[in-house]
Amino acid sequence: MTSTLEPAAQASAPPYATHDVANQPPPLAPYDASEDPALLEGLRREGAGWAEDGIRRLGLRAGSAEAQEWGELANRHEPELRTHDRYGHRVDEVDFHPSWHELMRVAVAEGLAGAPWADDRPGAHVARTAGGLVWGATEAGHGCPTSMTYAAVPALRRQPELAKVYEPLLTSREYDPGLRVPAGKRGLLAGMGMTEKQGGSDVRTNTTTAAPTAEPGVYTLRGHKWFTSAPMCDLFLVLAQAPGGLSCFLVPRILPDGTRNTFRIQRLKDKLGNRSNASSEPEFDGTVAWLVGPEGQGVKTIIEMVNCTRLDCVMASATLMRKTLVEAGHHVRHRSAFGARLIDQPLMRNVLADLALESEAATTLTLRLAGAADRAVRGDEGERAFRRIATAVGKYWVTKRGPAFTAEALECLGGNGYVEESGMPRHYREAPLLSIWEGSGNVNALDVLRALGREPGAADALFGELALARGADARLDAAVTRLKALLATGSPAGARRLVELMALTLQASLLVRHAPPAVADAFCATRLGGDWGHAFGTLPDGADLDAIVGRGLPGGV
Repeated sequence: MTSTLEPAAQASAPPYATHDVANQPPPLAPYDASEDPALLEGLRREGAGWAEDGIRRLGLRAGSAEAQEWGELANRHEPELRTHDRYGHRVDEVDFHPSWHELMRVAVAEGLAGAPWADDRPGAHVARTAGGLVWGATEAGHGCPTSMTYAAVPALRRQPELAKVYEPLLTSREYDPGLRVPAGKRGLLAGMGMTEKQGGSDVRTNTTTAAPTAEPGVYTLRGHKWFTSAPMCDLFLVLAQAPGGLSCFLVPRILPDGTRNTFRIQRLKDKLGNRSNASSEPEFDGTVAWLVGPEGQGVKTIIEMVNCTRLDCVMASATLMRKTLVEAGHHVRHRSAFGARLIDQPLMRNVLADLALESEAATTLTLRLAGAADRAVRGDEGERAFRRIATAVGKYWVTKRGPAFTAEALECLGGNGYVEESGMPRHYREAPLLSIWEGSGNVNALDVLRALGREPGAADALFGELALARGADARLDAAVTRLKALLATGSPAGARRLVELMALTLQASLLVRHAPPAVADAFCATRLGGDWGHAFGTLPDGADLDAIVGRGLPGGV
């Protein structure tokens, strides 16, 4: 077929003219993951303002193109289990992509693992939480071993002779991967092995047994664990049934004499999300273990560990909210439809404002919980009581909000958000984990009831916190009155309703005291006053959308 174009015209025609790219946003990276007023204000308010320069530096690194690529690669190239070496020897090792190790190296060096326990500065634990809120913008999976290492230290202190050996290495800022004698490494990571297939969160039904040896404090374990994440950690805190009842044990992968402890990895879980992180099913058979705390007090020994990891679940959910909000805001700022930028469309701005409210409430509560943890460690009994109940409340609610939040943020990108390359599907798959890990919603809601019934001062601590905002907003005052009435008639079947109201009043009280009026007013009007729909993007007409979005998104509107 002969062309009707002259040769010169054919030569000048642009190649691939049907594939001109227009109306697409540029890459988000590089950006500053610490550019969040709620984060920085909370950092200062909770006593860690001294860490701000470091958090800002880490935010730039987290938002760099290099670090964002590490997160993508660590999830694309998933961990691989090697049960045996080429000669047939059992090795039970898990291989990770180099990007995983880069993420871990930065996280440990920045003090996001056990380092705060060796830092005497007030606010050290707040600084760690703020660092997690920032560095978590890279990817979520590697937060599991850093969280467990952080949480292991207070539990290990129940056995001072073990803590003397291992705590200096668990609080190190050096990432030293590979299975070697723990005492000879520059830094250690710790995991936990608690749940079993027949019980899950009901660890009292565990069937793994612990038999005493002739050496005091040393046992051998026999059994099988159902979920043990990060199996390449150096040490694990494991629950098993000793003669005196359910007890806590320290299990090293490598024994002091350099031999491998029996830690047979049966398989890795094929999970919905969190795919960069290996979760395993290990088998113990004559596995050498050291008792941590008295026999029969396994749950009491690990409860401090659970308080720490539950706080990290709240932190990770707040991080995920912030990350997906930033992604959504970046997209709508650069995308146009129906004659205007998406961010200038009133309904889209309503959606973004609603998401920004939820994100700020989650971040503010996370840092308040971190402040309580920091002050509790330093001997403040009032903060210890508040931490006990408020962490369980926050764990229930903030992690529950994550899946709906990430789905709405994904939808802001339309079909582009449903494509793996956008990164949003990875965030969406991650969101449900945080409500499940360290006790599902029902477990945490019932734990709040348990704390109210068994922990002296827990209710007083919560209502004391709420009283700090008394008189500032009539809707909040009315909600606190409803909460007191509901508490008086509460039942296990209504635990979720009770804990939800606890969380909302707590978030509202923090925002009323610390956030700009536009944020606090819109939150109270919707979450407490009922002037809200059943989906994000249903803020009332009176809400100051411009002010809320301008505060919530990097660079404003």
